[in-house]
Amino acid sequence: MIRPRQRGAALLAAMLTVTLVATFAAAAMWQQWRSVEVESAERARVQAAWVLIGALDWSRLILREDGLNGGPDYLAEPWALPLQEARLSSFLAAAERDTLSDATADVRDAFLSGRILDAQAKMNVRNLTQSGAMQEFWMQAFGRLFGRLGLPASDLERMAQGMKAALAGGENAPLLPERLEQLEWFGVSPKTLQALAPYATVLPATTPVNLNTADPTVLTAVVPGLDTATAQRVAASRGSSYFRSVALAGQAFGGAAQVDDRYHAIASVFFEVRGRLRLDQAVVEERSLVQRSGSMVSTVWRERGAIGVAQALQAASR
Repeated sequence: MIRPRQRGAALLAAMLTVTLVATFAAAAMWQQWRSVEVESAERARVQAAWVLIGALDWSRLILREDGLNGGPDYLAEPWALPLQEARLSSFLAAAERDTLSDATADVRDAFLSGRILDAQAKMNVRNLTQSGAMQEFWMQAFGRLFGRLGLPASDLERMAQGMKAALAGGENAPLLPERLEQLEWFGVSPKTLQALAPYATVLPATTPVNLNTADPTVLTAVVPGLDTATAQRVAASRGSSYFRSVALAGQAFGGAAQVDDRYHAIASVFFEVRGRLRLDQAVVEERSLVQRSGSMVSTVWRERGAIGVAQALQAASR
């Protein structure tokens, strides 16, 4: 005869056994789920990388064809037209679209967008110093930009001194920034860099500003004697016409404006390529700087990052 105490112990042992089995089963299922999620994320990352590489190559081809034609670079050219978000399958050939295999069916839920920007439409921080000496013209131009944006002059001094030290090299020289946000290495405040982002950049060589593509704020900073109203009027008229020479730009700006071939141009060498791929619940963005030299378009640097769909929608609404 089994005593009540023994029956209680047997019931407790059975409950512990069930609990352990359930725990082990849950752990095994979690491990399996985690493995599937990691594999899916890795697959999406690799797919996004290849698609964005293809988009960059396509952008380089567009810039190459434009370079072969020569002439000025302006905002009505094909390279300047943004690619609005479109389903990736729409880029496939018609025959392939009709017979998509199971292996590529997931492209139906992938959306690609992007654009090419003229990097020389912005003021180049690299211009602040050359051959170990501060460049008075660019210090004054950046000073006007800082004044218009209400930014502290101390940050401009940090930028100039930091670039001078980095270019000079030496044992204790700071790293040479490749991107604007890296100027924080010199002690420039993030708030200042955020305000400068639409109007300034860092390029690997000294460059003039393209008067055909520059923002009115950049034009008033880089063209001495140019007032805001004239800059806005000229920028608005560039949709239907563009400057075929720096001298013609000077005539459009008026007699008080001072243009110079050393600081101003009507064509560009550096371009920024931006691509965005939305795949399922993730958005992968890529930013690249390319340099065009005749028929050659080379990639200077590339950076890629993933953000959530909610963040992407929030950024797009700004």
